[in-house]
Amino acid sequence: MSSLSIIFGLLLNIIGLVGFFGTGSTHYTALIPCALGLLLIISGLIARKENLRRHAMHIAVLVAFLGFLGTVSALGKITLLFGSTPDPKAAAIMAKSATAFLCLIFFILCVRSFVKARLLKKY
Repeated sequence: MSSLSIIFGLLLNIIGLVGFFGTGSTHYTALIPCALGLLLIISGLIARKENLRRHAMHIAVLVAFLGFLGTVSALGKITLLFGSTPDPKAAAIMAKSATAFLCLIFFILCVRSFVKARLLKKY
């Protein structure tokens, strides 16, 4: 899971940088996915140490959950991208939707891993 955390962190960084430079480098809030990604990368690197793995991955899943909660509202606005008139906030909607999607997928994968580890620990 530590490698997966790093991969998802890199993907979030790509979303943040594309969103920032794609909007003319004027909206610094487009870098929020980079902050989430950086936290996931750091958690993934810390999780490579056996004695810190559980704590680091719990922090990573918390970051993913908060990232999803903070961006899930954009999923309701995704239909605006397919309208006949272009939405001036289309880049923001796409970046927030992609962030929400990645955070949700990572969260689900982490919960699955936690449940699997708990079941294996029982036996």
